[in-house]
Amino acid sequence: MATNIELIKILRERTGAGIMDCKNALAATGDDVDKASDWLREKGIAKQAKKADRIAAEGLVTIAQNGLKAVLVEVNCETDFVANSDPFKELVAQIADKVLNGNFASFEEANAAVAPLFTDATVKLGEKLTFRRFELVQAAEGHSLTGYIHGKGKIGVLVDIEKADEELGKGIAMTVAAYSPKYASFADIPADVIEAEKKVQLEACKNDEKLKNKPEQALVKIVEGKVNKYFSESVLEQIGYIYEPEKTVGQVLKEKGNAVVRFVRFQTGEGIEKRVDNFAEEVAKQAGN
Repeated sequence: MATNIELIKILRERTGAGIMDCKNALAATGDDVDKASDWLREKGIAKQAKKADRIAAEGLVTIAQNGLKAVLVEVNCETDFVANSDPFKELVAQIADKVLNGNFASFEEANAAVAPLFTDATVKLGEKLTFRRFELVQAAEGHSLTGYIHGKGKIGVLVDIEKADEELGKGIAMTVAAYSPKYASFADIPADVIEAEKKVQLEACKNDEKLKNKPEQALVKIVEGKVNKYFSESVLEQIGYIYEPEKTVGQVLKEKGNAVVRFVRFQTGEGIEKRVDNFAEEVAKQAGN
């Protein structure tokens, strides 16, 4: 259950009213945010908030799937309180279903199609809501396409593997969720990315007093080792398998005669700069506590 401070913050962001007015509104309505919002409007205290200027960095990721076709979507809101509400969860599910069945050619096309769903939801929830992104995966016949949601919608993963194996697909999806690799294998790393890292490591070696007198041939091998080590944490096949941490995902795949075709991982709010406020301190100060 949200604390009084959290409710004050939610009400303040929704109405634009001051902290003490929000506190009084909640006290008058038994801590019911919706009723408190109406109370402030009735008193003429609520302001028209400029939602476009707000930061929507919370939200949910979810998966809609139909056999070998699945979509991973992220929808954002402003507060964790709204992200955990049933109306918001229903909105996200509706968007995922619409995108799964829409055959949209671009994000812009999908965004335009789901826009009407946001109209009532924005009024009802009182926050800035945004459809941030989606990834559609269509697996080939005979493959396994596994979806995994972690942390009540904070992380979502889709994994496509060559041979049908539900347990393996789930294990790999959980591994991807836990370790956030960038590539399935070393072969998937772009050549220019590898070359750029080689240059970085070569310069680092040249500036290392311990390696200054090493012959060129030895230096090349040292650089190669450092590059492989650097990328090993970003390569799925090199990461410990979640069900058998003593083995890498690559070893498990080899034992089972399987391979990862593709994976997609979304984490809610990643890359969005969040506003940091010490709201509890602000409330206590204004409340005279």
